[in-house]
Parts: sequence; structure tokens; C-alpha cells
Amino acid sequence: MTKNLAPKLKLNNGLEMPCLGFGTFLSNENEAEESVKNEVEVGRAVNQKIREGIVTRSDLFITSKIGGIHHDPSLVEHACRLSLKKLNLEYLDLLLIHFPVGMRYISDNILHTQPNEADYLDTWHAMEKLVDLGLVKSIGVSNFNSQQTERIVQNCRIKPVTNQVECHPAFNQKKLIEYSKKHGIVITAYAPLARPQPENRWPRFLYDSTAKALEQKYNKNSAQICLRYLIQIGVIPIPKSVTKSRIQSNFDVFDFELSEEDMKIMDNYNTGRRMIPFSGLRNHIHYPFGIEY
Repeated sequence: MTKNLAPKLKLNNGLEMPCLGFGTFLSNENEAEESVKNEVEVGRAVNQKIREGIVTRSDLFITSKIGGIHHDPSLVEHACRLSLKKLNLEYLDLLLIHFPVGMRYISDNILHTQPNEADYLDTWHAMEKLVDLGLVKSIGVSNFNSQQTERIVQNCRIKPVTNQVECHPAFNQKKLIEYSKKHGIVITAYAPLARPQPENRWPRFLYDSTAKALEQKYNKNSAQICLRYLIQIGVIPIPKSVTKSRIQSNFDVFDFELSEEDMKIMDNYNTGRRMIPFSGLRNHIHYPFGIEY
């Protein structure tokens, strides 16, 4: 049986990560920690496919996150082992700090509490130890700005391999991408299709006349063109879908390439505006979106 796997990109630690992923959670601006809830379901599906011989564990690149309530260094290993237990796995390929802002810990099941001033750098140092223990292959961050990333880079033993952020043609993160490349840090794009709303013909890069013209030119749908654009600017998109045909379609982006002219057309969709600003945390000392990138 031939496995149809995505091409891989080498990370700054020498390991490889697929250049296209599959998101399993629809992020909500006011609920940054909800992603941990579906780990049991993901683990069940993954282990079933391994048992069926469809894939091996080494074929898969599985990522999880340290939520805000587990930012205290004394809780980081506990949180990682909890994720591994839910996923029924022996190790994670990648573990991220979900957001720079920490939350007060009450219990593992209470995810939404009051923010505290836990230092994400302390969290990072605790995550480095997970690599030493073999629980995690790579570590990274999510929703960090350039200054926060730089602080980690200047004070770490193990560099982040990726920063997972909102990124799509309407918010293409070009400056953050450029900064991150200098440190060998890959940008992973959540919400890469900007949460399509067909009834409102949003976002424009999926529905306007220019998008339709590109569809005809490349004989690809606008979502495929969007994902291809992100791959070509050096981003790893992780689109989410629950529809098998769309998942398959999203994967079918490796047999064409956008021209330089059409890349510039896609660049023109950039507005510089976030869809997901996590505005409820705007006044926190570690809120990441108070600077340009």
C-alpha cells in the first residue's frame, strides 16, 4: 500500500515536519484553552489507524499544547504526561506553549481561570526538560510576537522550532515570517482559510472575481490556491475540516506552483487585521498583539 504523505521540511533541530498539517480544533478568541479537550478523540483515531496498519507512528507528526493553567514549571511535565495519556502515545513530535499568558491553576478540568503573571520563559525551560526525558521531540510556541520569541531565543538551551499563529492571505504575517526565518523558526498557520463564510462570501481571497480567475487558471479551487500561497511563502498551514472530501482536497496542493505574478496578487489581499485578537487579555503584561508583529 502506497502512503500519500506530505513533503517534509527540516526544522532547526534537524528533525522534519510535514509542510501541511491537519488542525483538529477551531480556535475561539475567548477560549484559548479549549483545544486540550479533544485529545482523547484524536488519540483514539490515531491508534485505530496504527492498529489497522494504515500508518505507523513514525509516519505521523503529532502536536499538542501546554495550556495557560499549566504554565507553572512544576506543572509542565504533568501537563505533557496528561496529554500523552489522553492521546495514548509514548511521545509527542511537537509541544507548544499555547499562548504567552498564563492562568491560575485550580484543576486539570477547569481551563478558564483568572490570568496570572507566570513567566513564559520559565515555562519554556521546563519544556526543554521534556526533550531530555524523551517525552517530546521538538518544542515551540504559539501566538508569540517577535519580542517574546527573541526573549526565548536569547535565554534558551533549545530553540523553538515553530511559532503557530493566525496566518492567511488577509493577514499574511510577512514581517513575522521574515523575523522567524533569521532564527530558523518556521511559522505554522492556524485558520489558514480565515474561517470561510460562504453566505457572506468571506474571505475575499476565496470568493471574489480574482479568486475565481485563479481557480480557472490553475484548475484548482480557491482553498487549494490559498494553501499553496502559504506554502510558497514558507508557512506550514494546518487547515481544519470535518469533511473527508475537503480534507483530501486540501492535501492536493503539491502538483502546481503559483507564479511570481500570482503570488503578488495574493499578497494584495493582506489587510494587516487579525480575526482572533484575544482581546479579553489585552491588558495583560504578556499580551502578544500590542506590537506590529
